[in-house]
Amino acid sequence: MSSRKKYPVELRERAVRMFVEIRDQHESEWAAMKAVADLLGVGTPETVRKWVRQGEIDGGTRPGVSTDESAELKRLRRENAELKRTNGILKAASVFFAAEPGRPQR
Repeated sequence: MSSRKKYPVELRERAVRMFVEIRDQHESEWAAMKAVADLLGVGTPETVRKWVRQGEIDGGTRPGVSTDESAELKRLRRENAELKRTNGILKAASVFFAAEPGRPQR
């Protein structure tokens, strides 16, 4: 079994909102992230930090690859791999049928 926990999207969004709300009440961002992690029962403050940074990217306040762009890139890579597999199968089939002995020629 994987040691990674998959947190629901709602929890991630709530953690980011909580961080934004309580950031000014703590001496550092890390302290605020630790407080949010403790309040929500998230494994580590590092997890909350990643969610907050991704939220900043998605909101346009930090440069980087947005969640939507990342999902689209992942989908396109899967599609590209599938097309390459299909192309390889078709090439192998065409070689097989072109070299088949006893095949009537037209």
